[in-house]
Amino acid sequence: MIDVTLENFETEVIAASMTQPVLVDFWAPWCGPCKVIGPLLEKLEAGYAGRFKLVKIDSDQEQQLAGAFGVRSIPTCILLINGQPVDGFMGALPEGKIREFLDKHVPPAAQEPAEEETAPEDDTPTDPAAQLEKLKQTVATDPANDDARFDYVKALLLAGRTDDAEVAFAPAIAKTALVRRFDSLQRWMDALDFADSAKEQAAGLDPRIAANKRDFDARFAKARLSMAQQRWTEAMDELLEILMRDKSWNEDLARKTYIAILDVIEPPKPKVAEGQIPPDDPTVATYRRRLSSVVLS
Repeated sequence: MIDVTLENFETEVIAASMTQPVLVDFWAPWCGPCKVIGPLLEKLEAGYAGRFKLVKIDSDQEQQLAGAFGVRSIPTCILLINGQPVDGFMGALPEGKIREFLDKHVPPAAQEPAEEETAPEDDTPTDPAAQLEKLKQTVATDPANDDARFDYVKALLLAGRTDDAEVAFAPAIAKTALVRRFDSLQRWMDALDFADSAKEQAAGLDPRIAANKRDFDARFAKARLSMAQQRWTEAMDELLEILMRDKSWNEDLARKTYIAILDVIEPPKPKVAEGQIPPDDPTVATYRRRLSSVVLS
């Protein structure tokens, strides 16, 4: 267990999560439930023998970090993998529930292999049309499979089949407030709609920004146009320009849109041998670090 502050956050949390899951425990000295769950988390960290790393952040002393993660009550625990929050829970859960939470995300316990472990063969079709057809069949067979639906809608959007994507996405619209990746797809589709209606505005955006670096409406419009054209890094660079000047502009809209882009550009993780964590995409990793650096500066 490590106590984390703003000074060592990048090293102990972001960088560390690139090689193992990191569980961040937001607590405070006056919090009764924190005193219950704290020793339990330390016990689990020891029992899981390196399968995840536990860090603690005093939310009173490190209000900037607590605010960056949207912490509203304590104890709050957030799990990061590859520099990105992937799940979390609030309150002093019993040990069994915490184990269930961890087992969904951390690598399984190592077993003595009978022979050298190799990564499983990837049976994903390489032909884009075949990939789409397989995803379509998976969604049709299992409509509740959120991962398959996300991948299917994303593939349709990448292929320029916006109308088909909207039809495939329709059953998931009610989940956008609960499933972040669905919210990310919705933001992408909103950007496509915006691009269709804002073609005449595009030429005037750069002059507006040159005249006023804090014309955030123009910068955000430019980012959405880049997003619609799948110029992802250009869009994120523009959003970073907003965040560097006003982190909470328009109810955190720039940060939320930036995270949406990270969600949609992240490629599927390659299959690896059991117990290993697949490598992160270099572009995604770089832009996650840039976001973290700006938001926490």
